[in-house]
Amino acid sequence: MRVVTAEEMREIDRRAAQAGIPTEVLMRNAGRAVAEKTIEWLREVARSEILVLVGPGNNGGDGLVAANHFHDAGARVTLYIWRRKVEGDANFEATQWRGIPVVRAEDDEGLVELSQLVSRADVIVDALLGTGKAREITGLLQAVLETVAQKMRPEASVVAVDLPTGLNADTGAVDKVTVPANLTVTLGYPKPGLFLPPGLECVGKLVVADIGFPPEPEGRSDLEMTTPSMVRQSLPRRPVGSHKGTFGKVMVIAGSINYVGAPCLSCLGAARAGAGLVTLASPTTIHPIVASKLTETTFLPLPDTLPGVLRADAVAVLAREVPGFSAVLLGPGLGQSPPTIEFVESLLKWAGRSQTADHFQRWVIDADGLNALNHILKWWELLPSGTVLTPHPAELGRLMRATASEVQADRIGRARAAAVEWNCVVVLKGANTIIAAPDGQTFINPSANPALASAGTGDVLSGAISGLLAQGVEPKWAAVAGVYLHAAAGEMVRDSLGSAGALAGDLLPRLPLAIKAVRREGGVSA
Repeated sequence: MRVVTAEEMREIDRRAAQAGIPTEVLMRNAGRAVAEKTIEWLREVARSEILVLVGPGNNGGDGLVAANHFHDAGARVTLYIWRRKVEGDANFEATQWRGIPVVRAEDDEGLVELSQLVSRADVIVDALLGTGKAREITGLLQAVLETVAQKMRPEASVVAVDLPTGLNADTGAVDKVTVPANLTVTLGYPKPGLFLPPGLECVGKLVVADIGFPPEPEGRSDLEMTTPSMVRQSLPRRPVGSHKGTFGKVMVIAGSINYVGAPCLSCLGAARAGAGLVTLASPTTIHPIVASKLTETTFLPLPDTLPGVLRADAVAVLAREVPGFSAVLLGPGLGQSPPTIEFVESLLKWAGRSQTADHFQRWVIDADGLNALNHILKWWELLPSGTVLTPHPAELGRLMRATASEVQADRIGRARAAAVEWNCVVVLKGANTIIAAPDGQTFINPSANPALASAGTGDVLSGAISGLLAQGVEPKWAAVAGVYLHAAAGEMVRDSLGSAGALAGDLLPRLPLAIKAVRREGGVSA
């Protein structure tokens, strides 16, 4: 699904008008969609107290239409209008025909009535400002929003129409008085700011509502939100007559004396994503430990120098074995010692030389593999074709000679620039993970889940991506599908265990369930 900026949204509105779809029709569709999505989310609004905050533009018009639908569903609705001219406004007149009470902010001295309305509201609908907000909020609107934040009950819900008032649609910046929403019903297309910090903290549950825009012209969009149908088209088929060789072989090069869990999580992530065979290549010293933790994995013990630290000549062992594998994952738990960095550099130099039509693997580089790149001159020239990098913001920052804060301030731009410059797929992890391809196409995965904020979840993700690569999925789509399935598994974990205390290993049995759910949504037997 295309993600659009505020200016692109205005252009879509213009094209709708040129196609003969008037603003009034879009507004009616939008207001109805807001009411329907809210009722679906709450399950019931009859007899609920709903306060609709109405602004001067189309966003306020959407709120008026939604108010009528809430009233018709049995809710007790009140309008609180700021700076809106209502003379000749058909949607406002429809609210008055229904007898919906209205209070004007300009007539509410000291905002006394607003305080009373907010304090008893079950639902507050924010239809004050849409994508047009650009300046700091001051004056009466500032006072209105501050009153809402101060007086609303903890159990009340806030529903934002298109986006919370004060959230920048393009950058995710938020005004100091922005009231966070529990549900945001964005209209037509999602906007980048809904997925970017700090704005993502104000969005709550995000729902995209179709309001009847004409189909977009054919062609690729450079920024998209991942969807189940997109992932479903990427998943490899599972023929009835398959065997383990059908679904590829993954070589995981990982682990060190201090990090024996990471390689195990990555191996199981690859297997749970459907790879036919997973082999762990790890230092000989830790082989007894990882072998005791993994039943379905095969092993390639590698020579180490210090206990559990790989030697550079381990590349010679891998050179004999890797050609039989379709995907390689390098990095989880390798450590950051000088011998390890030397090993990674030697391995990548060999991999670049060995890539031929008859000898070809897709590579994923994660964790300490990424840390090693920082010490290798012109490392991007060594990457095998189609490599996927999976950094978190601090790791990407180090590779780009930037801080994690600078990366977070421009997640989409930084990920895209890195993918183009280094000619690889970049998966920038974090809330609403960004996937950027070397051709500039970029995806946002719409999932921000604190249950994934624990050690090892990234190892599962890199394993899942490598498992999909092994099955023949192209790197861009393996990254998109891997991120989506990993997030879906995380949501299952959160729903069953809660957002605190979940472990990376809890994701593993949910990965096949996430794949099953995506397949079944399209009517395909799992």
